[in-house]
Amino acid sequence: MRKVLTFAALFIMVAATSCKKNGAEPDPTTPVAPAVKPSAFDLMRDSVFLYAKEAYYWNDGLPDSAAFKPRSFTGTSDLNALAKEVDALSQYKINPATGKPYEYYASSPGEAKYSFIDGGETSTELGGAKADFGFAPLYIAVDDLRIKYVYAGSAAGLAGIKRGYKVITINGNSNITYDNGGTRTQFVANAFFNSNSITLVLERPDFTRFTTTLNASGYTTNPVINYKIIDTGNGHKVGYFVFASFTSPANATAKLDEAFNYFSSNGVTDLVVDLRYNGGGYVSTAEYLSNLIVPAAKNNTVMYSTYFNNILTSGKAKLLANQVRRDPTTNQKYNYAQFDYTVEGNAVPFSKKGSLNLNSTSNVFFIVGSGTASASELVINNLKPVVNVKLIGSTTYGKPVGFFDIRINKYEMYIPEFETKNSLAQGGYYTGMEPESATYPGKKGTDDVSRDFGDPEEALFKQALNYVKNGTFSAPQQQVLSNSKLATFSLEQSVDAAKALDAGGFSGMIYDKPLKLK
Repeated sequence: MRKVLTFAALFIMVAATSCKKNGAEPDPTTPVAPAVKPSAFDLMRDSVFLYAKEAYYWNDGLPDSAAFKPRSFTGTSDLNALAKEVDALSQYKINPATGKPYEYYASSPGEAKYSFIDGGETSTELGGAKADFGFAPLYIAVDDLRIKYVYAGSAAGLAGIKRGYKVITINGNSNITYDNGGTRTQFVANAFFNSNSITLVLERPDFTRFTTTLNASGYTTNPVINYKIIDTGNGHKVGYFVFASFTSPANATAKLDEAFNYFSSNGVTDLVVDLRYNGGGYVSTAEYLSNLIVPAAKNNTVMYSTYFNNILTSGKAKLLANQVRRDPTTNQKYNYAQFDYTVEGNAVPFSKKGSLNLNSTSNVFFIVGSGTASASELVINNLKPVVNVKLIGSTTYGKPVGFFDIRINKYEMYIPEFETKNSLAQGGYYTGMEPESATYPGKKGTDDVSRDFGDPEEALFKQALNYVKNGTFSAPQQQVLSNSKLATFSLEQSVDAAKALDAGGFSGMIYDKPLKLK
């Protein structure tokens, strides 16, 4: 059972006043109103504000407590009220490059793009434990809903469901066409993500149909959904793998090692990392993946550096002393105020892992999309100066900042406390990484959910294979899609539809290892 650390934010002092007669001292017999004792909920709302004032990366944009009024936030529950407070805090600091808040979220203006607070669900999920159906849907056309991924060991995986299967009916309802986030889209999202049972009629690629009923159940996530090798000839072998989430090292490391040992033992020369649905996760796992990919010649050079706000950098953090943790390696206790938050103290070097030895001219393709965020973008940015990185797909989420959890009573708050930049001091991709741009070479394209992961004819993977084989990307995607109907669904519609069915999917970068002590 985790120790609950409740921070008593402020003691409210009530100044009693009494009538003065002709400037005389107050009458000592006049009753003094008793101080109002703050409730536990009052202290939680105070704590959200005060921790943000100390640790939030953009704390210099926040007002004082009197102007912000943390205790004014209410909701349907304590957690709902605290979430509203977190959203409000996120809207103050303006990004001069866009004229909008750094945490502006176009799909839900006024809500935080990065910050959130929950009841511990995120830490449980990133440990690899899940309890759901084990799959998710995605529209590839207005009237074409497909299965976009399936986790092995889940209810969907055990039922034999594959990526690319078409959804014909949900719980007997065939009226599931995309309606720009309207009632039909909400019905689909609720059926997949907010229910314990679902009955589907699905269509396989050979047009045969079957009915299945699934019950949500617990399973352990394997973040490496698929991996394989394609020999393109001319001495090139392309290693391909799908990485779904940066789960904890305890969950992810062995799975990554399995794939990369296979790649190295079979002489892979080029690599395709499929991060199209990877919303991020633990920094330590992002570092591990970066170290598996980096050329051995770059060992011990700078991978990335971490930047904190002025209060933390100058060693003036006080409230963070209440955030006590235990190092799982040494079993020693520490608190967040003990860390060295300077840039010099937070430069992370490459430490080569595994035996796959790419070189600076090797192609490393990242398949990306609007769901590619945070720790995924960190890996891309880490490797950009040291290998031949190319992006294929659509613009990523845009999250160069990350957080460590702050525990407030029984809740865990995640607000950006740091920003990362690579060895060339490159970062700041708040509007996302755009494929086929001056900054990110590659090829724009739309997610082709009509085919399974690793299918050489799948539109985005096909672009990478064509480049390795011929030195150029293929013609515009509409000419290589496996289903011409997909071309009727614009990239903008595709992105909007994906967000509509995101169902609150995690997008973040969590610093899960102790920083260096002062």
